[in-house]
Amino acid sequence: MDVQKYLARIGCSGPCPPTLDTLRYVHLNHVLTVPFENLTIHTGGRVRLELPLLYEKIVSMRRGGFCFENNGLFSWLLSKLGFDVTILSAQVRNRFTGVYGPPFDHFLMMVKLDGHRWLCDVGFGSGFQLPLSLETDSAQVQSHGVYRLRSQGNFIFMEMNSDTEPEGSYCWRELYKFTLEPRERDDFKPMCDYHQTSASSLFFCKSLCSLILPSGRITIMGRKLIVTSLPTKDEQYTTKTTEDLSDEEITEILREKFGIVLQSPLTPKDVEIVPPPPIY
Repeated sequence: MDVQKYLARIGCSGPCPPTLDTLRYVHLNHVLTVPFENLTIHTGGRVRLELPLLYEKIVSMRRGGFCFENNGLFSWLLSKLGFDVTILSAQVRNRFTGVYGPPFDHFLMMVKLDGHRWLCDVGFGSGFQLPLSLETDSAQVQSHGVYRLRSQGNFIFMEMNSDTEPEGSYCWRELYKFTLEPRERDDFKPMCDYHQTSASSLFFCKSLCSLILPSGRITIMGRKLIVTSLPTKDEQYTTKTTEDLSDEEITEILREKFGIVLQSPLTPKDVEIVPPPPIY
């Protein structure tokens, strides 16, 4: 890995010692510059998890990826910067079916720094922007939402506030659950294959490309452009607009808004997901 080239890809400059400030800096810049996308699957290609291939795709070709790619490469960067990184496995709650996926459904990581544990995740479409503290179950407020890590039995649930009541209380929505058991990169290869071939996978059923913006989020799903805007000081709630796109408009927006130029034709896809058997 050319660390400096990777840092330049995500807009980071200057010395990056293994400190909390650096961890927050590179985490935020990564989610603001590297799209969450699965377009390889829908251009006739296959996602592979070898680190040199991930580096070539995301850094050299300026593409994005889904969790196995973005977090797989980002965990390597953190290790190269001198951080103590532990790879973790999570099960995602499908927002369309409400069902949790199987183990190794999601790749994320824990960083231990000065006796404190931090959850890092730059590969989840509607995830947090800055590392979350694993030392508290209290609400953690960030620019794009309010998050918490709630322990229950053997699992820790990552939850996001889905609405704000006038009194300021929170309505929590579960996004995924995980344990702190250390995992290896190769553990995720079967699930990476599953997500490219299963009718129960979001990534097989829907082509998507999404990026966090300072003002909200921009997403292409199938042939639809979805723009989410954070509330201004005079507004209380997030707003969302949806627009149908032609093939030419998709290509143009991918280039202008996401910096992505595909090497093969994209076949936009947005079909119903077949719910898998419940997993507890």
